[in-house]
Amino acid sequence: MGSAALPGKRPYSDPDQVRRIHAAGHEVASHSHRHEWLPGCSRTELLETLRSSKDSLEQCIGAPIGTFVPPFNQPFDHPAGWSFSLSERREAGRTRNDLRDLCRALAETGYSLCRVAYRSIFARAWDRVRRPSTGRLSKLESIGGISCLRLSLSAGFDGRCLSTLERAAEGGDLVVAYGHPHSLHCGDPQDERWLIPFLERVRDMRRENRLQVRLPRELVGSP
Repeated sequence: MGSAALPGKRPYSDPDQVRRIHAAGHEVASHSHRHEWLPGCSRTELLETLRSSKDSLEQCIGAPIGTFVPPFNQPFDHPAGWSFSLSERREAGRTRNDLRDLCRALAETGYSLCRVAYRSIFARAWDRVRRPSTGRLSKLESIGGISCLRLSLSAGFDGRCLSTLERAAEGGDLVVAYGHPHSLHCGDPQDERWLIPFLERVRDMRRENRLQVRLPRELVGSP
């Protein structure tokens, strides 16, 4: 979040840590300014959180910020992709921001890539009938003038994530996995007991030249 790059008390503000993450070679992306629920923001509020976060992070690390990750993985509502969120429509009403609205605002404020999580009603129905053993392979798509990359599975690094990784390596596809730092000791698939073997497998696959790890910004403009 942009507010994490401003002076203040930990754990919510830690500009030195943000700089260390950047210096270690990771890409720093925006996660809004204060973790606002974007579907319910007015257009003015949406543009403000996108600009404020980008500006705070750029001043902190001295490098451009081009990637955005929406808080709560929302907006999920994306009619063009047959993805509908009843909760967003109910809580935010007719003035809600759907995914296309967010992407247009991102393009207006200087971003180039957004990690998204929308899923079609057909895919969600199929998962209810038969839970697949692997996640979805990802690909870049353009929404509202922004390159978008969809999550491959829910948060975590368990066997399902490893199976998806192997599947992607065989076909030269993209996998987007994620977890939250606060969940390293929570006992679910985001726990370090799953994360450490996942990272070790990534390391081994890279040594075998079976896998490339790419920063999000490196994907923009890729075929």
